Amino acid sequence: KIVFNNMNEEFVHAGIQNYAEQGIKAEGFVCDVTDEAMVQKMVEQIGTVDILVNNAGIIRRVPMHEMDAAEFRRVIDVDLNAPFIVSKAVIPGMMKKGHGKIINICSMMSELGRETVSAYASAKGGLKMLTKNIASEYGMYNIQCNGIGPGYIETNATAPLRVEGHPFDKFIRTRTPAGRWGTTDDLVGPAVFLASDASNFVNGHILYVDGGILAYIGRQP
Repeated sequence: KIVFNNMNEEFVHAGIQNYAEQGIKAEGFVCDVTDEAMVQKMVEQIGTVDILVNNAGIIRRVPMHEMDAAEFRRVIDVDLNAPFIVSKAVIPGMMKKGHGKIINICSMMSELGRETVSAYASAKGGLKMLTKNIASEYGMYNIQCNGIGPGYIETNATAPLRVEGHPFDKFIRTRTPAGRWGTTDDLVGPAVFLASDASNFVNGHILYVDGGILAYIGRQP
């Protein structure tokens, strides 16, 4: 059974309907994952969680010297504090059951820096280490915590960057050994693996699904 949340009630209803059209039973909650009290209440209503996916995230593309501290804190709050809050809420139930899976959606920015993403990279680097620490602290309870680090993926958000002739599109295609952008389907297998018993001895690992970018220095000009 799938349980999900969103801050917007309209999106929760839309999500439930979308799942129903696919024949999937799902339940949705209105919840701000940066609010510890709301998260605790939601988890109490859900009960024991077998698989947690921490995928809420925001990004602010602002040069560091122009970014307000409040903006920086907001990105950290959503991208790093929220996974801590939600994981903390579900771990006791997993400990009691003696099994659980936590999947944190990290990023290539867990490893790399880039212009204008100081807050995002700081949060995703921190999320990588939170992933490793949860694995270290709760592995004895048969809880596996791993991360997925997507590369550059074809989504509505990246559509303007993928227009033929756009310099960023060319940059990504030449920087990626696979020679293409990733698709959401490319993330399915890794997610299923980390959510299943096939990964019961995989813990504290970040699985980068990036077409080889992190392994590649780039073509010689």
